[in-house]
Amino acid sequence: MTETCPPEGAALSWDDLAAKASVARECAYAPYSRFLVGAALEADDGRVFTGCNVENASYPVGTCAERMALGQAVVSGARSFARIVVATSGAVPASPCGMCRQALAEFGMDLEVMSVGAGGEATTWRLRDLLPAHFSPESLESLERVAAQPEAGS
Repeated sequence: MTETCPPEGAALSWDDLAAKASVARECAYAPYSRFLVGAALEADDGRVFTGCNVENASYPVGTCAERMALGQAVVSGARSFARIVVATSGAVPASPCGMCRQALAEFGMDLEVMSVGAGGEATTWRLRDLLPAHFSPESLESLERVAAQPEAGS
């Protein structure tokens, strides 16, 4: 579910983004948990990408709404993001799971994150506050440095 850019100069409000996430939530396939989730991810260029959770009888095979929206964005060429709204069927806002936080962190820690519960209550964070000690490309660089060092006694 990909949306085009808003008209030039017309920025989406948080309410507009939340409405898109809520529409995506209604498409969720969640027969096991019955916890419906929709996400609307806004790229820096204004495009919005949506996703919903898709569960599977083999639980680890399921996909979260946030990662589905991220996949839509990446396949469309987006690599820089401003905001994401997660809309759930729960009574209170629920933050993205750890796997989704890590997936989003790959593209920047300044992402603004809003979660909206079914009753309309909303909470916002910065991704860096939700995932303060994330695994990053720099973590891999440190592995390369260790591998390049000669073994002791050589």
